[in-house]
Amino acid sequence: MSGIDKEVKLLIEAILHSGEYAGYINEKERLKQMPEVKERVDEFRRRNFELQNSGNYSFDKADQLEREFSDVLKLPEVSAFLDAELAFCRMMQEMNSTIADAIVFE
Repeated sequence: MSGIDKEVKLLIEAILHSGEYAGYINEKERLKQMPEVKERVDEFRRRNFELQNSGNYSFDKADQLEREFSDVLKLPEVSAFLDAELAFCRMMQEMNSTIADAIVFE
């Protein structure tokens, strides 16, 4: 096993033991206990992702989407899940950005 492979395994272990990942998994499991709510949250996440990546994003469309799902978004379990997911995603983005910034690749 190369040195890189060993370090990648250590990085994976660090991610799996991070507070951000633990929080995300915990909140995801809580949400799974509410299948109908989880289904709505997954639909909101899918449509939000599509909107953000469509090249046709607008604040009006984002507001409209949030209004459409306002009943589920105001639930404390949903807020906790989305906050935990965001914290985990930000950690991963920062890590990837730090790695990319440190490497010269043309």
